[in-house]
Formats: sequence, C-alpha cells, structure tokens
Amino acid sequence: MTRSTFNAAVLFLAMSWQLPTFAQLDSTEQAMVEFIDNSNAAAEELLIESVNINSGTMNFAGVRRVGELLMPHFDAIGFETRWEDGAGFGRAGHLIAEIRGEGNGPKLLLIGHLDTVFEPSNPFQRFERIDAERAAGPGITDMKGGNLIMLQALRALNASGQLQDMDITVVLTGDEELSGSPLSLSKKALIDAAEYADIAIGFEDGDGNPATANISRRGSSDWTLQVKGTPAHSSQVFREDIGPGAIYETARILLLFMENLQQEENLTFNPGRILGGSEITHDTQSSSGTAFGKNNVVAESALVTGDLRAVSLEQLERARSTMREIVAANFPQTSAEIEFDDGYPPLAPTEGNAELLRVYSGASLDLGFGSVAPVNPRVAGAADVSFTSGLVDMAIDGLGLSGSGGHTINETARMSALPSQSKRAALLMYRLYK
Repeated sequence: MTRSTFNAAVLFLAMSWQLPTFAQLDSTEQAMVEFIDNSNAAAEELLIESVNINSGTMNFAGVRRVGELLMPHFDAIGFETRWEDGAGFGRAGHLIAEIRGEGNGPKLLLIGHLDTVFEPSNPFQRFERIDAERAAGPGITDMKGGNLIMLQALRALNASGQLQDMDITVVLTGDEELSGSPLSLSKKALIDAAEYADIAIGFEDGDGNPATANISRRGSSDWTLQVKGTPAHSSQVFREDIGPGAIYETARILLLFMENLQQEENLTFNPGRILGGSEITHDTQSSSGTAFGKNNVVAESALVTGDLRAVSLEQLERARSTMREIVAANFPQTSAEIEFDDGYPPLAPTEGNAELLRVYSGASLDLGFGSVAPVNPRVAGAADVSFTSGLVDMAIDGLGLSGSGGHTINETARMSALPSQSKRAALLMYRLYK
C-alpha cells in the first residue's frame, strides 16, 4: 500500500480492504461484548497485580516483571512473545508480541508501555479502591489500564474465533516515560513494527475523557541556547566595543521567540532553565547548574534550555528556522548559537486518522456509549504512537483507561471504563477486518 499519501480517496482505492459502516452489533460482536463482561472481574485482578508491581522507568527489574506478568496472557491466545533487552539504550527493554494470521485485512500495530513515572522511592506504590467507581494506583491510567484494555480486546477476538485470521504486532515499551538513548535504538522496535503495519492503535489514556480520542499529538523536542558576551566593568556596558553582555542578549532572543512564534496555533516553546553570569556550569544529567557573577561585571556567558512542541514536522521546522534566524542576528559584541534535539516527533492529523476515528466512534455508538470526538492536540502530550507518523496509513491513540491525575499521587481510574473501552477496542479491530 502507498505510504506517502494520506489523501483518503487515494488511500482507500489503494487498499484491498475497506472500512464499512455499521448500524448494529452482529452476532460475533455480541459474543465479544458478553466475553468482556464475563471476564472483567479477572481483568481487574490482573490490573491490580500489574499496578502493585513498581515499574518506574529506571527500576529495570520492575519493568521486566510487568512484562513477564503479561507475556503468558498473550501466549495463551496464540501470540509469540519475546523480550527485547534494553541494555543498548540504557533501559529495561520492551515486550513484543506477534500473531501472523492469513486473513486479508490490514496489519495492525497495538502500542502500550510498561513503565510509570513512579520510582521505588515514591510513596505512591499500591492499588487502592476509593469507591465502587474509582480506584487509585501508580500507573493505573498511564498506562497499565490501557495494557489490560488491549489484552481484553484481543481475548474477546480470540474467544469469538476472529484473532487467528489477524496480523497483529504488539509493542509494549519499557521507557515511554523516560526514553532511553539513543532514540534510534530505544524506539527501533516500535519503528520497525510501524514500517510493517498499516494501522497503529495506541492505548494511552488520552485526556481521560472516553468521549475523545487522539488522531494527532504534538511532538516534544528540546533546545539549548548558548550566548557569549564581552566581560567588562559594568560602568562600560553598552559601549560600542563592549556591548550589552550575554544576559541582555539572551533576554532579547527570548523576547523575540515569543513575539514571532506565539501566534502559531498548536505551537509552544518554553524556556525551562536559564543560567547567566561571569562563569556558569551546566549538568545535563541532573538538569541543574551554577552561575557566578557580580553586579558590577558585564555578563560573559548565558545558557537556556527549553522544549518545543509542534503538531507537524512542517510546523516544527518552520519554528526552528525562525529561532535560528533570531539567534543569528546578535547585539554588538555578543554571539549566540542554538542546538535542537529531535526528541518525540509529532503525529500530524491526517484524513486516514480521521477515518479511523470514524470507525471507532461508530463502534462506540453501536455499543450505546456515544460518539467519540478528536482531542485538541494543544492538550495532547507526546507519546510512543508519534513514532508511527508517516509510516502507517492510519493512527489513533487515547483508547486506554479513563481517569485523572496522571503523573501524580492522585492518579485515579474510572473502573467502569475498563470493560467499556475493551468493547470499543475489540469492535474497532473486528470491523477493520470484516
């Protein structure tokens, strides 16, 4: 199939499979719904067991334990599983599961992650039932709940006799919350799977609202600005042969970033750390540094680090070009340079992604759960699904467990979303093949 275009008309003419419209559940779909209802209690128990295993990104043993917990459940429904070691990129590794059916439908890539932001030193470590509807726990929504929704949907497909004809790759990464380095190795399994697949489906928790899903995500990359000035006694600042110094030049650059770029829709650029003075040190590993300077000395050095989030590669490069131009036009007797780190790419909104959302929303409507609308990318952070951008014909994310308080000790899930989201995901995959 063509991978260089996202025009819906061309896309669907090129495909040997079509995305149909449904008005009601067929007998297979009804059987999948019943299976999910009947097995939901066991799924909750597996979710609790997963949440109670600490899998902070840098707890390599814990990340692998979560993978080992899930592996037999994929094996039991016909997947071949393996653990990809992460030593080459400084992380625990990834769980890969594959089933290669002989059906004529699209090749699917299902994406999740095993790690959380809660390392063993964090006091937030255990699942806790709050009431009949809500439960708290580290990673319960981000994204151990999503992993279970994925598994439940696949189990329902298997129980109804559909899974054996499907071609599905599952990638559960072990470093979504704190990516390993280099990214070319850290995300290789994901990128390889995307190059093989036609459709990518991510099970992150999105914005926590089951009435929405992500068909675009802004990328996240870093930038570092380094500025040099001419040191001198402060009484000589602005003199033609002295200039304003590094701190004034840095302020000029940051102000122009804001004036020239803030009108770009869905683009943000944030300076998160700044150091300036006669002498500075910077430790990238600890995100810290030191600065020494006196009020009566013109600053010689300054450094700023920040992030840049764009909704498309075109927007990202346009912003970078503008920033480079601003940095290059210096105050007298100063110099500056800026470097960019690629980080997470954006998942641009496409016609194919919108069509995939239509099928998902249709399944939700037929299940009685209401329609599903796209999330505003302005409120959607970076995620692993972004690495599929440009490699698959369609992508969607945010099919995970609904809740609130992600990345905090208030992370809470709406437990009734476990079966409802599982049903929607199962019907989506089934309808892609029917």
